[in-house]
Amino acid sequence: MLLLLFILLTIFLYNQLHEDSQFEKFTTKFFQDELSSNPIHLHYTLADASAYGIDESTLTLPVYTANQALEETDKLDQTIATLEAFHPEKLSSNNQYTYVLLMSYLKTARNCASYLYFEEPLSPSSGIQSELPILLAEYRLSSVSDIENYLSILSQIPAYLEGIVLYEQEKANYGLFMSDTAADKVIEQCSAIMNPADLESGEHFLEVTFEIRLEKLMEQQIINESEALAWQSENERLLLTVVAPAYDRLADELTLLKGSGTNSEGLCHFPDGQEYYEEYLHLTTGSYRSVSEMKSMLSENFGQNYTALLTLLKQYPALQSSLYTESSVLTSLAPEAMLEKLQNIIMEDYPAIPYAKKETASYTVKYVDECLEEYTAPAFYLLAPIDDTSQNTIYINRQDTEEGLSLFTTLAHEGYPGHLYQTVYSRQYLQNQNANPVRNILHYGGYVEGWAMYVELNSYDFAIQLLEEEQETTQVLYQAEKLNRQIQLCLYSLLDIVIHYEGASYDRVYDILSTVGCTNEQTVHAIYDYIVEEPGNYLKYYLGYLEIETLKNQAETAWGESYTLYAFHSFLLNNGPADFRTLSRLLPITIPNNQSSLQLDKKN
Repeated sequence: MLLLLFILLTIFLYNQLHEDSQFEKFTTKFFQDELSSNPIHLHYTLADASAYGIDESTLTLPVYTANQALEETDKLDQTIATLEAFHPEKLSSNNQYTYVLLMSYLKTARNCASYLYFEEPLSPSSGIQSELPILLAEYRLSSVSDIENYLSILSQIPAYLEGIVLYEQEKANYGLFMSDTAADKVIEQCSAIMNPADLESGEHFLEVTFEIRLEKLMEQQIINESEALAWQSENERLLLTVVAPAYDRLADELTLLKGSGTNSEGLCHFPDGQEYYEEYLHLTTGSYRSVSEMKSMLSENFGQNYTALLTLLKQYPALQSSLYTESSVLTSLAPEAMLEKLQNIIMEDYPAIPYAKKETASYTVKYVDECLEEYTAPAFYLLAPIDDTSQNTIYINRQDTEEGLSLFTTLAHEGYPGHLYQTVYSRQYLQNQNANPVRNILHYGGYVEGWAMYVELNSYDFAIQLLEEEQETTQVLYQAEKLNRQIQLCLYSLLDIVIHYEGASYDRVYDILSTVGCTNEQTVHAIYDYIVEEPGNYLKYYLGYLEIETLKNQAETAWGESYTLYAFHSFLLNNGPADFRTLSRLLPITIPNNQSSLQLDKKN
């Protein structure tokens, strides 16, 4: 009998270990293939690619080829089929959770990919044309091979952009090309970003930032002065004779495609646009609610905050005038000082970054170059590599971010306890848990931006805590600012649904905004055009925030006396990034301060 039990136990352990081994081989290859497809993204994701079996020097920028969009669904189908062949019940708890996340992610991506040519890589607000120069300006140079790889990437940009032009031509053939208004914006950006006068004078930000990085390498004695001058000269040559002309050609090709766009309104005006929009929201927000459920959730929140703000205005009529001004407590603080205060104020309710020394989460605050201010967000955080979380950069756009409360809440969103904190925490935690590295490359926009929105709104309360007790007028002002921020973002999220799912025209949107006092046509046009060009973007932030609030309410009910804000934040950080459906299923079986595993369902 003992021998039989031993044999059965041996077989059981072999099957489990074998399944784990095969699954980890599959996910390792998936991880390597995904990162190797774009050397820029790889360089930001890994500080030492060789440790993950990738030779960075052999990689090239992806170049789109004819009808490649048609092949994307087949590729995803093959990956899903391979994943479905595994037996999740035989996997370790860590691998089981990875399986659930990966399966859900791939199936949702597959559903989106089946709607051909809806993706827009040249969005006026967040497209490749403006993102690429920023990524190049921040490209990490730690060795001679990094310099060589960087310059090689510059030489590949013409082919890379030509591939994007081909994709845009195919979009046009399908009747899905952007509107003339959007095209004009992108064309203007191409000229402004790669300004020939700045390049010829040596004052372009891609020249200046490259020189600064070379100087650091000289200080470290990795290169000498003559080598630095040679690299600098080659960088200038490539920018002037290769990159700038490639941008000019991109602008010219878009000019030729102008007029082929058939729709300047919401996605639902395209064939299958409404169906695509719903699938796209599932992918980009991580929420699997129906669009009608999302709208209902947003409408209820809008009503609550609007009523709360009206009540506050009745109680403090001076809020509607200039009598209430901001305290100098925040206006006198530099960004670094604000981040320091934020790190201190979150200690009670937010867990410390696992095993982190101070330098592990160090950061640099920079300002967006003037030529990019018009085309970039008010602020953004550049992700630290998986294997080196000491490299964190927060960019601030002076044009869109004022000092004081606005800067404070922005830094909470981008820094502590926002993107920087969440990213470093997650990467440190996953590393220390020996979690599957593939989890680091599954992008959950709703979780990431929802978390940042959640903590940004909490930071209004942090700001109040920093005030002296007698500053009641400023406290009330901050409460009103918080409600106003929620109302604005919630309204824009509702407009996203109204425009893209219900087909609202500009006139309809004007009527809606006029009910809340926004009647300036230039402002309404800017709001309408942005939402048309960036479907789902506001929902990624605000619906993500509401999903987190829903999870918090769920935790209070499920955990009872074990619930604390600290425990809830730990749950979110330890199990994310993830989609909200998976987190909602995991939460009831998770006991604070204990590990739980998710029982898997292959249907997801």
